[in-house]
Amino acid sequence: MADIVQINDTTWRIEDNGVRFFLLAGTDKALLIDSGMNTPNAKDIAEGITKLPIMLLNTHADPDHISGNGSFDYFYMHPDEEDNYRAHGGLGTIVPVKDNDVIDLGSRPLKIIFIPGHTPGSIAILDINNRVLISGDTVQDGNICMFREGRNLLTYVKSLKKLSMFTDDFDTIYPSHGSFPVSPELIERLIEGAEQIMSGTVKGKIIDIFDTSAMLYKFPYAGFICDIPE
Repeated sequence: MADIVQINDTTWRIEDNGVRFFLLAGTDKALLIDSGMNTPNAKDIAEGITKLPIMLLNTHADPDHISGNGSFDYFYMHPDEEDNYRAHGGLGTIVPVKDNDVIDLGSRPLKIIFIPGHTPGSIAILDINNRVLISGDTVQDGNICMFREGRNLLTYVKSLKKLSMFTDDFDTIYPSHGSFPVSPELIERLIEGAEQIMSGTVKGKIIDIFDTSAMLYKFPYAGFICDIPE
């Protein structure tokens, strides 16, 4: 069962067995950011928190972020993520968002930042007035999935470097996995770790995950699960 944790008067996180998603309220409407792994009732959960009209935005379309999408006739997602969404059986109408778009909930503007790499259409959301970055899976201190089709470590590093250009605009990061919250300083550490993996200067260990083998590179601040080098 999901646990609802109130962050402040207009922000909640919903903890769903290792993944979290968020509800943000403005003066006019509210936005779910992702819909969980085991929460097909994500919309009902949100409606139990606020009486505002509720929209849905997905940071990306891995299965642990879309379980409640089916309750929405339409939702926001980057168009480069549609193939990933449909491959996991996702239904409904995608309203595309792109880099630098702003969704305003009423006195609460949210800026879309396109950060591919973890998946082709991953995005982050900058809660401008509250100086918070909601990072999806891209920035976290858990094990970041970078193996199998659709993952690109070089693109991921470029996206992290892009996020580092926004660090004057946020004070804290709300990730979908791992510790909550995390510091913006984690971005530079993740860049360093990913670059060490690409340069072959760090050793990993083979693990079994999702009925396959992958390489885990573990750092003090996070881990990366990558394809086994050929």
